Amino acid sequence: MPNYWLFKTEPDTFGWDRLKREGGTEWSGVRNYQARNNMMAMKLGDLGFFYHSSCKEPGIAGIVKVVREAYPDFTARERKGPYFDPKSTEANPIWRMVDVAYEADVPRYVTLAELRAHPSLAATMVLLQRGSRLSVQPVHVREWKLILEIAQHPPAAKRD
Repeated sequence: MPNYWLFKTEPDTFGWDRLKREGGTEWSGVRNYQARNNMMAMKLGDLGFFYHSSCKEPGIAGIVKVVREAYPDFTARERKGPYFDPKSTEANPIWRMVDVAYEADVPRYVTLAELRAHPSLAATMVLLQRGSRLSVQPVHVREWKLILEIAQHPPAAKRD
């Protein structure tokens, strides 16, 4: 049984449509120790929600599969790159990345507001915890199943 994750990305930087078109990508440039540790815990075949953040309507756009387990993040050694870290060397690569591939579309985009509207998600899901900014985070199997269920139904009508 796979483990479940959530991968945050800004759609203007690398969105779901691009991932689908290209088929997959390395998940590089993560510079948070807990997010790195989450990637180091991933196994081949684990699944993740592809989450659009920092946009007009954040939410879950699709599902990816881990197709390569954690390995040194080469962007940490690219001196002129945006993710350069002088402490990360070939002998001591501090940062890691995984490769993910397109797995499936969700039946429909599930917004952050919809996730927050479910008390059981709001109580436990890392994404919904105050101050949580992790770009790579675990998703409990119960949360995974509920989100897939939410995606099967039209969004609730907005109330004024």
